[in-house]
Amino acid sequence: MMRQKTTLTFYGGVNEIGGNKVLLEDRGVRIFLDFGESFTFGTDYFTRWLTPRAVNGLGDYLEFNLLPKIKGIYSKEQLAFTDLPYTKPKLDAVFLSHAHVDHMGHILFLDEKIPLYCGYGTKIFIDSMESTSNIDFGKHPYETFRTGHKIRIEHLVIEPIHVDHSIPASYGFIIHTSKGAVVYTGDLRAHGPRKDMTAEFVEKACETEPVAMITEGTRMVETERRRNYSESQVKKLSNEVISKTDEIVFVAHYGRDTDRFRTFYNVARDNDRRFVISPKTAHLLTRLGQDKRLILPDPVKDENILVYYKRKKTGKFQEEDYYVWEREFMEKMVNHKFVHEHQSEIIMDLDFYQFAELIDIKPNSGSHFIHSMSEPYSEEDIEETIMHNWLDHFEIKFHQLHASGHLNKRQLTNLINYIQPKRIFPIHTENPKLFTKINENVQLVEYGKKYAL
Repeated sequence: MMRQKTTLTFYGGVNEIGGNKVLLEDRGVRIFLDFGESFTFGTDYFTRWLTPRAVNGLGDYLEFNLLPKIKGIYSKEQLAFTDLPYTKPKLDAVFLSHAHVDHMGHILFLDEKIPLYCGYGTKIFIDSMESTSNIDFGKHPYETFRTGHKIRIEHLVIEPIHVDHSIPASYGFIIHTSKGAVVYTGDLRAHGPRKDMTAEFVEKACETEPVAMITEGTRMVETERRRNYSESQVKKLSNEVISKTDEIVFVAHYGRDTDRFRTFYNVARDNDRRFVISPKTAHLLTRLGQDKRLILPDPVKDENILVYYKRKKTGKFQEEDYYVWEREFMEKMVNHKFVHEHQSEIIMDLDFYQFAELIDIKPNSGSHFIHSMSEPYSEEDIEETIMHNWLDHFEIKFHQLHASGHLNKRQLTNLINYIQPKRIFPIHTENPKLFTKINENVQLVEYGKKYAL
């Protein structure tokens, strides 16, 4: 009988990066490993000015089969304008590996009776995202964990183990099923400041002699043309840029990458500069301060940190111009005038979507911009072109310095050869067939197909 089988079904991350949705079923227990949104989600039908209507719930998504049509996982409100009938939850839990949207962005569609399991730090990220944006992930019952915990759902035991990634509180899972251990890597790397955590996960995964491993493959490519450094190299090269200039240095990095924040914070301090950050970053830092295992500066108390406020509403930087959550950092407030007058004394966070601030700041010719994010997938990327148009207009020098959050092809090969799973399911990759060249036990997956172990 099917209920007696242990199966995996992949509803996301199939021939794409991100969007992981892996349904594991074992003797009647059903759990999802992640429930994310891929980077190319919906791009065949929607774009910036044409987006799914929130008032229609899942209606616009299911019309184009953008989410799986599975009974017993979605909320009644989300299904109101669809032909998929609501039924009580037929899912025991969702386990989130980390707080990147491509792994947890679609939890807002789930029935709020379904419990969500995530790392302690991941819950802090989710709360901060809800507080500083219009997003509402829903009032789910959350259960948080750390490495060393073992979560039991009936006979199923899920063991979370920390890994190094470009966001704290990232985990891989070892799921102890009736057929043996199933390893889920989540996203991980072996060249970051906490590569020891990835090594611990790999060691424990190997010890279980897994019957299956679900592995990410973001950087599984024939030839990698992107330049990727270790975090220590990003720090060294950034220091070389900053130490040799008297002009302002702007930096752009992923907002929840606290390793990268720490890198630029330390480089600023080492060069007698102050680090200017956004209120959103300040808010996140204060919330992450609740986790004593994360050593991060307090933006309110740390004299090396300033908080940049844009003009809003009246344009006079009055308290009522800003959201309540923004107001708690106003004692550290600086604006475009301060930045213009103190260019040689600061490093400033400035992501692509805040480039209009350059018009007010009026940086000196010969200033610098460190792009500490992934390079574009295509040389024809529109945002890349626009970014360089802005930088050229203000005569700002561009530097690409980024440390990836993922294993490269060689590291993935070593991971698989060391753990030696009986079957390998590659997801979170655009090149799953490359895995077949490194191991004969690779199972290429199809969307919605059930695989018995």
